[in-house]
Amino acid sequence: MALLDTLGDLWSRASRAMGLENADRFPPGHAYPHTRWNKAYFDIPSDYQADRMESVVCAAIANTPYVFGEIRNPTPRMQRALLSIIESRLRRADAPADLVHLLIKAYRQPHTPDIVPGLRAAIAANAQYDANIQAHAVLAYLGDAPAGFGVIEAQG
Repeated sequence: MALLDTLGDLWSRASRAMGLENADRFPPGHAYPHTRWNKAYFDIPSDYQADRMESVVCAAIANTPYVFGEIRNPTPRMQRALLSIIESRLRRADAPADLVHLLIKAYRQPHTPDIVPGLRAAIAANAQYDANIQAHAVLAYLGDAPAGFGVIEAQG
């Protein structure tokens, strides 16, 4: 079995290097090795550089925010893409609770990096409540976050 595992690993590396398959993670050695995405939702050739992969994923989030739910342990840049959509929805007086649920789900994963200090603790503090109450608590927390995070001052 060890020979089959080795051959499978070599085949995977070769096809990845030639761009023959869609990537579902960053190349080995990337700063965010735990980030994964569902490759059925993202058409990213495996021979792309990591920055280009992340740009494609962020563009997909900007165009269709619900694909954020198909990402495990999103990078800070991916989270900022979702937060900017949440902010724009609030400015238009649109309810972003559905997108906040995606953010909450991402922060429940252990390897998701924190981009807003204390957000993970705020999510954990409200874990026992209904999902909508959790979403509103997170929106309130983001509204109180320093302006440097670019989130949500128009909640009013």
